[in-house]
Amino acid sequence: MPPRASPTSAPKRVVYVLLAALASAPFLLLLLYGGASPSALCPASFRAPRRLPYPSVLWSRVPPLPALPTSPHPALRASRWIVFSASPHAPKHRPLRAVPGWLLLAVADEATPADWSHPGSVLLTLADQARLGFRSVAFLPARGPARKAAAYLFAVQRGARVIYDADARNAVLGGNLTKHFDVNLDQRQGGAVLLQYSHADPNRTVVNPFVHFGQPSVWPRGLPLEKAGEADAEEFYTEIFSGGQFIQQGMCNGLPDIDAVFYFTRKSLEMEAFDFQFDVYAPKVALPQGMMAPINSVNTLFHSPAFWGLALSVSVSPMASDVIRGYWAQRILWEIGGYLVVYPPTVHRIDNVHAHPFDDEKDIHVNIGRLIKFLMEWRSSKRTLFERILDLSYAMTEEGFWGEKDLHFMAAWLQDLVAIGYRQPRLLSLDIDRPRATIGHGDKKEFVPKKLPSVHLGVEEIGEVSTEIGNLIKWRKHFGDIVLIVHCTEPVDRIALEWRLLYGRIFRAVVILSEQSNSDLVVDFSNLAQAYK
Repeated sequence: MPPRASPTSAPKRVVYVLLAALASAPFLLLLLYGGASPSALCPASFRAPRRLPYPSVLWSRVPPLPALPTSPHPALRASRWIVFSASPHAPKHRPLRAVPGWLLLAVADEATPADWSHPGSVLLTLADQARLGFRSVAFLPARGPARKAAAYLFAVQRGARVIYDADARNAVLGGNLTKHFDVNLDQRQGGAVLLQYSHADPNRTVVNPFVHFGQPSVWPRGLPLEKAGEADAEEFYTEIFSGGQFIQQGMCNGLPDIDAVFYFTRKSLEMEAFDFQFDVYAPKVALPQGMMAPINSVNTLFHSPAFWGLALSVSVSPMASDVIRGYWAQRILWEIGGYLVVYPPTVHRIDNVHAHPFDDEKDIHVNIGRLIKFLMEWRSSKRTLFERILDLSYAMTEEGFWGEKDLHFMAAWLQDLVAIGYRQPRLLSLDIDRPRATIGHGDKKEFVPKKLPSVHLGVEEIGEVSTEIGNLIKWRKHFGDIVLIVHCTEPVDRIALEWRLLYGRIFRAVVILSEQSNSDLVVDFSNLAQAYK
C-alpha cells in the first residue's frame, strides 16, 4: 500500500504553491506587459558572451575585377607609385613633389577642398573611389588616412610593384627615392648583406631605431613609453642576406614622427621649431624575427610581397591606425620570410603645424605593449597567407585591439586583392620557432652610433645637458632595481609625464601619486598628509 499522507501535508503543499506563484508573479508580469525579453531577467554575469562570427570567404569564387575603360583615370599605369592623402594644408606646407619614374597619386576624403590641387599629382576623388568597385571602400571612414586603401588597390590594379606611403608635408631629400631605399630588390640579391639587430636576447621584442641613427633621447610614435628610456647603443649587431626587406621605413629629419607625449614634454613655448637631424651615414639596419619597431604611413616603402600590409585600421583613431597596422604587418611578414629594414633619413619635414592632442593617441599608449606581447605569442595553422591574415585579424578583434568593423574590412580588403589579380606569397616556416643559433665571435658586427644634438624636457641640448643625461643613464646601473614613488603637488597634466620620462631612465619603475588622480597618465590618488602614517 502506498504511504498515507499526513493530515498536514496537503495544506503545506498549498502554501508552497502559493509562495512560488507570488515569487514568480512580478517576473511573469514583466514578461507579459513590460516588453522585457527572458534574457533581461538573467544577470549579466551568467549570460554567455556573444561569440564573434568568423568571416566565411570562398577565395576561389571571388570574381575578377579588371581595370575597365570606364574606370577613373583608365590610362594610368606604372610600376612605382607614391600615395598620399589630399590634406587641406596650404600648398606652402605641402613640399612633396613628383619624383622621376614614379606616379604621384593623391586620395581625397571629406576634408579635401573642392578646388584642391598638387603639382604633378593625380587626384582620386571620393566619387572616383566609389566607382572603382572595391568591396573595402564601403568600410572606409569619411576622412582620415585610412581612405588611402582605395588608392593602394587602384595602384596594384594598374601594375604597381612598389608603393611608397607618403605625406604631402614631407620633402624627399634630393628628390630621389631610389637613392635612399632598396627599390630594386630583385637586382640586389647577389650576396649583399645587411646589418641586423642581434637576436641574442629573446625577451627584447621592440626596439627604438632612433638610437641607431644618432638620436637616443628621441623615440618614434608607437614605441611603448616604458621603452623610451632604453637609450644604450647596441653591444653588437649581426648580419642577414638582403632581398627580404619587403617593408622599408625611412628616417625623417626636421620634425620626425614623434608622439604627443614627446612633443608636449620636450618643447617649451619659447623654443624654436624642432629640427632634428639623423645620421645620414649610419648603415640601414634590419630587424630579426621576434623583434619589432614602429612603422608609420608617411615615409614607408612597400614591395609587392607586402602589399597586403598596406591596409590601415578603420576602427581606431587616425593617429593609431598606422602604428597598429605596422605591428600587425611585421608579424605577418615573418610568415613569408620577410623582414623590416630601417633606413637613414629619406625626407625632411618642417615643424610648422600644431601637434595633435594626447587623446588622439590613447589607442596607442593603452594597448600597444599588450599588442606586441600578443603578436609574439600568436600562431596559426591556416594553410595560406590570406587565411592567416584573416585569422590574426579575427584574433585581434576578439582581444579588443581593433573593432569588428576592421575584421569585416580586412575580409573585404583581401577579396579585393584577389579580385584585381594579386598573388599572395607562399608561406615559410618561422625562424622564431626554431632553436636560436649561437652567435659566434665572428658573427658579431660593431657599429657605434653618433650622438647628435637633441632636446631634453624643453631644453636645447648643449654640452652640459648631454653630460647630465649621460650621467642619468650611468646611474641606472645603481638604481635599476629600485622602484621610485613620488608625490606630485603640482597639476599632473604635464609634470607627471616629465617625471616619468626623466626618472624612468634610472629606476626600474616610477609610481606617481597625487591628490588629483588621472587614469590616462597612470597617476593614482594619495593624500600626502596620510602618506607616512
